[in-house]
Amino acid sequence: MGERVSNTPEAAAVLRRLRQSHGPLMFHQSGGCCDGSSPMCYPAGEFRTGGQDVLLQELQVDGIDEPIPFWMSRSQYEHWKHTHLTVDVVPGRGSGFSLEAPEGVRFLIRSRLLTDEELAL
Repeated sequence: MGERVSNTPEAAAVLRRLRQSHGPLMFHQSGGCCDGSSPMCYPAGEFRTGGQDVLLQELQVDGIDEPIPFWMSRSQYEHWKHTHLTVDVVPGRGSGFSLEAPEGVRFLIRSRLLTDEELAL
């Protein structure tokens, strides 16, 4: 499968600041209530993943040496498996424990359907 997750330049700028403050990062998107359908950013390894999670991609961000793993709960993946996800950031504060909350912004996902060619990769 081709690229499943990308980020906007605005999200990359926030991720670079978070990386500088917190070290290596990871994302998890659970699909739960409240902000559970928003991607949550944690220090790498702080959120425990397991058999109920799917690693969608190791997100490459300009200015960050190591990739950022992007995980999704398996049940959420079943609904989103035909989509490309773009991590973006908007002003405001989410209701979760994601690292960007103190910065007055929150991550969100913009999605589009994958083409047949992308699904075949």
